[in-house]
Amino acid sequence: MKLIIATIKPFKLEEVREALTEAGVRGMMVTEIKGFGSQSGHTEIYRGAEYAVNFVPKIKLEIVVPAAMVDQIVETITKTAKTGKIGDGKIFVLDVEQALRVRTGETNEEAL
Repeated sequence: MKLIIATIKPFKLEEVREALTEAGVRGMMVTEIKGFGSQSGHTEIYRGAEYAVNFVPKIKLEIVVPAAMVDQIVETITKTAKTGKIGDGKIFVLDVEQALRVRTGETNEEAL
């Protein structure tokens, strides 16, 4: 099993969720986050005053899938979340040693 962590632009969330559901993803965790990378924030003007926004709003997706699905899911996220502009996000893939569904006691891939 693999854990896919993806950061995407907030307005892409629903489109990415729909594409992942079609690709066979049965669940995911979504968190609103703030961060910076190459973009390093930006400046905005509010009531005539310019100020720096050092952390940019993002959405973090956490998805655990069988190892055989990783390439397909990463490709789906990449294709759906991409705008071609700076700040489109990042995707990380990590190993998952164990999973357990609390309600039923199912483990590993059966728990997904």
